Amino acid sequence: MSQTRIVALVGSLRDASVSRQVAEAAASTAPAGAEVSLYEGIGDIPFYNEDIDIAGSVPAAAQALRDAVAASDGLLLVTPEYNGTLPAVLKNAIDWLSRPYGAGAISGKPVAVLSGSISPNAARWAHADAVKSVGIAGGRIVEEAHLHYAAWGERFAAGHPREDAEVQRELAESVKVLVAAASGELVSA
Repeated sequence: MSQTRIVALVGSLRDASVSRQVAEAAASTAPAGAEVSLYEGIGDIPFYNEDIDIAGSVPAAAQALRDAVAASDGLLLVTPEYNGTLPAVLKNAIDWLSRPYGAGAISGKPVAVLSGSISPNAARWAHADAVKSVGIAGGRIVEEAHLHYAAWGERFAAGHPREDAEVQRELAESVKVLVAAASGELVSA
């Protein structure tokens, strides 16, 4: 049996962002037979422009993203909320993954969204926008794997999310459900 590969895209470019820490914690919970890897370089991808999305000359950073996601079995998005929506860098990645129309790297891939913010809203607006964008792009939303974290700046101020036993249990369950969807073991209603 081959290993299930999940690619995690983090919507914050800061090295020590809580979003990145949550993604790292999620990766550390991957069950046996699965691997969650954080995609590096999302900030290097140019804004989507159909004029530069030409077969054979797609910008290298965009092609690398497409190749990584195409080679994966599923996708984990970890998003903060910026001004009431998802960060432009994450939306841009989804845009690149959605092309070519109907056959993009995200097409048919199971996708889970983890969201969080410093507000009590838990980035639910960013979450909803990510789910909408991924769905339109052709990704298969795995609602059972979604998580929301409110006031995560306070919650994780004293330590990394992987040091929080409750968060580790939640992330482990989320990743387990996503891996099951990616390996065909979970059928959504």
